[in-house]
Amino acid sequence: MSRDTLSDLLRAVRLRGAVFYYVSNWDDWAAEAPPAREIAAAVLPGAEHVMEFHLVARGSGWAAVSGLPPVRLETGDIVMFPHGDAHVISSAPGLAPQRIGAEWVFATRHLPKPMPIAFHHGVREPGSPLPVEEADTVLVCGFLGCDLRPFNPLITALPRLLHLPAARAGGWITRVIDQAARESEERGPGAEAVLERLAEMMFVDTARRYLDSLPEDATGWLAGLRDRYVGHALALLHESPAHPWSMDELSHAVGLSRSALHERFLQFLAQPPMHYLTQWRIQVGSRLLRESNRTVAAIAQEVGYESEAAFSRAFKRLVGLPPATWRRSVAAGE
Repeated sequence: MSRDTLSDLLRAVRLRGAVFYYVSNWDDWAAEAPPAREIAAAVLPGAEHVMEFHLVARGSGWAAVSGLPPVRLETGDIVMFPHGDAHVISSAPGLAPQRIGAEWVFATRHLPKPMPIAFHHGVREPGSPLPVEEADTVLVCGFLGCDLRPFNPLITALPRLLHLPAARAGGWITRVIDQAARESEERGPGAEAVLERLAEMMFVDTARRYLDSLPEDATGWLAGLRDRYVGHALALLHESPAHPWSMDELSHAVGLSRSALHERFLQFLAQPPMHYLTQWRIQVGSRLLRESNRTVAAIAQEVGYESEAAFSRAFKRLVGLPPATWRRSVAAGE
């Protein structure tokens, strides 16, 4: 495989991170976070999709999301909510949580980050200088943002609650959590930038380890990466989206018949290879529209369309707007 397809996708969907809260907990405690969509504009302005995560720097607790059994958390664990669900983090299952309202998140968004918070039968004032050495559990909490449209197959491939125990996280993640806790507590120059990069690294490693843990019969985009033939085909399409691919050429390149490759794409991705290629081309094109001053005609050629009109038709079919209109709406923050 000549291309790191996961990294390629993460660049295209503009993954970015932010660490917002350094949370100390005493005795019985429980906090309920709102759905990420309600606070996205406060925590990661401009992000189309927001996910919350928690790093357990010390102690233990539980994570729960509606409809799923609670998950035990230990020191060094990571828990993430890829679909942006409301969730509860607590010292024990079943405790009545103190809800963190979206209004509070917006009201405190301009305070220096990461913001120290203390939980002890309720929320203490943000910025409280209580010594964390006394806390039973210390969490580093933050957010990850990315684009969903036009095309992001990774998010749907992840579960609603993604738990990475310390035993499976590896030694370097433990050091990341320690560094995140240190940066959060000391808040020295550059701490915010360091924490952003740490959050992004943590997400990538968590996604990779989730991929490694998938059962043999798993389907979805991540499972497709692991498949010998689908993974090879995805790497080729990502590496050269402008190439005039045909099913004959793609199937020959991966060493499988046309019909067999078609069936494997349907099995893992629920769509044929050429449909995937169209979506990937439009995703790459949308990033170029957003981040460059190139003309629509130039971008059309760069992502494999012979004419601006053909690119515009495909873009509007997938996104709902012509490329030039979509570019203006993004620039206006709509």
